Amino acid sequence: MWTDKQRGLRVSQKELLCKNACGYYGNPAWKGFCSKCWRERSRPPGSQRQDTRPSSDGAPPTFSKFEEKKNIEKGRRISTVRRLFWGSSSPPKPQETSESHTKMLKAYESLEPGDFTGFLKILRSPSSQRLQSRCTAFLNTMEAYHNLQIQKQSDLVQDFYQSFAEYFRSFPETQVTQIMEHVEKLVMTRLHKWVFCHDSCDDEQKDLALQRRIRSLNWVTPQMLSVPFPDEDTPVTGDPFLPAITAIIEMDAKRAPQDKLACVSKCSQHIFEALSTSNNEPANADDFLTSLVYVVLKANPPRLHSNMQYMIRFGLPHSLMAGESGYYFTNLSCAVAFIEKLDGPALSLSPEQFDGYMRGQRTPAALKRQQKANSTQKLMEELQGRQEKLHQGVDALNMQLQKWVQVVNSQLDEATSQFDKVQKEITAQMEASEVVTSSAEDGSQQKEEEQQPECEALKETV
Repeated sequence: MWTDKQRGLRVSQKELLCKNACGYYGNPAWKGFCSKCWRERSRPPGSQRQDTRPSSDGAPPTFSKFEEKKNIEKGRRISTVRRLFWGSSSPPKPQETSESHTKMLKAYESLEPGDFTGFLKILRSPSSQRLQSRCTAFLNTMEAYHNLQIQKQSDLVQDFYQSFAEYFRSFPETQVTQIMEHVEKLVMTRLHKWVFCHDSCDDEQKDLALQRRIRSLNWVTPQMLSVPFPDEDTPVTGDPFLPAITAIIEMDAKRAPQDKLACVSKCSQHIFEALSTSNNEPANADDFLTSLVYVVLKANPPRLHSNMQYMIRFGLPHSLMAGESGYYFTNLSCAVAFIEKLDGPALSLSPEQFDGYMRGQRTPAALKRQQKANSTQKLMEELQGRQEKLHQGVDALNMQLQKWVQVVNSQLDEATSQFDKVQKEITAQMEASEVVTSSAEDGSQQKEEEQQPECEALKETV
């Protein structure tokens, strides 16, 4: 899968397919088989489910005592599931053609994709009372027997899916798939607390082991995995894979397997978007898988193993075996398997270097650069905070200065007005004094003119 000369993870499309050559996606959790082939191989001989796919061997059935016993056990198990769902050992016969039944089928035919609320309304309608009662009976039975082995509970749920789908066998496959997605969400949302991370399995221990493994690999850099990361000279405000990391972490908060699988698909789509922005060339499968490994290492999703096993055991088979969601889930399983077996050659490191990194004795140059960039960013943020405080102080000082200028201007205007008033008063007084002075001078001059003839007469008399 990897070599010393070619770094990163390299998986061909052929390696992702089922070993049984059935055409569906395989999975490392199923030893390279698809979910259907894996179930058939892992079941005990007396509890194998009848294969609905056509077989090419054409071998006639045998009638030995062993085969008879196996068929009896298989029939008993199928009858049990049918009684849980239909209330009898046989499914409803197609002769149900009442008006309510036809109306109910038309309602399901008009159901929009993804309209879970509309599905619940139809299921609670009087025409769907029989289906609703069967669902309720199955859920109550599963809750009553929640102490069964997890594999048996998984088999019961999968058989319930198959029995429910038989009721809509006259519908097109796409409509049946949409209806079954609603059924899965309805059933597993209620059964989640009983079957997730069940006590009969070691999922919790494997979760802790996987988390410790991922935590010990926190030193792995995108360059070691050959992830198309932006160059050193390219300014990046944050990790371009941060939306993908957030999406994969949100998976643990969901209850229905399809909602958890939707988080995996959302994470994968964000990875492709990040690759398209950081690389001029179109993203390929190898870049996607190595980027997914990087995202898982950085996210360290909570209870990753339990969530994947939950989707495997109780999800709809077609969601994991084919289509876009099946491809994304298969790559996630490959990424987890790669992390569990990660060693030095996969990262183009010698065993001594790999051990040094695992023990914390060595630090990659890129990690040092990242730490330095983080410290520089913190310093810049601190300087930016100081600059903002300085700007705030300058603004406050400008406000105080403007207020002081206004006060000074008002005082200056008041002083100017008072000065003008005093100046006017002084001018008025001066004018009044001038008038008095001029009138006094005129009076004295007139008096002198009146006294002058008298003086002249007196002189003539003398």
